[in-house]
Amino acid sequence: MTQFDTPPVLITGMSGSGLSTAAKILEDKGYYVAHNIPSVLVLELLELCAREDSPVTKVAVVVDVRSRVFPGSLRETVAALDERDMRPTVLFMDARDEVLIRRFDSVRRTHPLQEADSLKHGIGRERETLAAMRSRADIIIDTTNLSVHDLRRAVEAAFGHMGSERQHVTLESFGFKHGSPRDADLVMDVRFLPNPYWEPELSGLRGTDEPVSDFVLRQPAAQQFVSRFEGLLDSMLDGYRHEGKNFITIAIGCTGGHHRSVAITEEIARRLRERNRVDVNVLHRDIERG
Repeated sequence: MTQFDTPPVLITGMSGSGLSTAAKILEDKGYYVAHNIPSVLVLELLELCAREDSPVTKVAVVVDVRSRVFPGSLRETVAALDERDMRPTVLFMDARDEVLIRRFDSVRRTHPLQEADSLKHGIGRERETLAAMRSRADIIIDTTNLSVHDLRRAVEAAFGHMGSERQHVTLESFGFKHGSPRDADLVMDVRFLPNPYWEPELSGLRGTDEPVSDFVLRQPAAQQFVSRFEGLLDSMLDGYRHEGKNFITIAIGCTGGHHRSVAITEEIARRLRERNRVDVNVLHRDIERG
């Protein structure tokens, strides 16, 4: 056993997707963060941090594609950590290819795997190289539509209760017109509900405001949806727990992400917290967007 307060965190993912920003956020939360060390040294570092005389109780390690020049793979490292009862939480950062291309172009950088080819080819190689780790990840954060502030909220929500051994559920409202989250385990659509946007006294408000929340939740269809979804989620959480998945992201969308999805997300979160079965975090991705 280790002396860590929380499981060690391995941060990996696509270049340009926000690895450094995620690392800085965890650093601000008290993590000792090691940047871009070879996979073969991760185990050595974590064993050092886990010693009784170590001052480190929370540790995160950033491992990106540049470590490929050293022997060993990150998957082998994760397997070795599992064997030593130091199972890490793997955070995978991602974004759509076209967004990654824009980000690289804006800072005039070449991609680590670009070689003599185009930036698109480099990104494709990296995505193929990291496919296995993405499938192993406990948490995937897609930064395609996230500002720096949105990313901070997403990371803080995901790691807000890391000391607990219970399952962690992130409920995220969003607007379909801004694109659905690619990092969600489950996406629900509540556009079938009456839209408060068409009510003059409600259109300028948001789903966190009581008048909008009351309007949405007093609809019989809304109450039926929330109750039935709560029952569905119970069986899903049992299945996820059996499969060892402790981080679940559920996205709930409406047209703009301002009213219906926000109100429904808040109501589901309230019910889950009342039952005190899981740790619940709420994100409203598009609530401030036009």
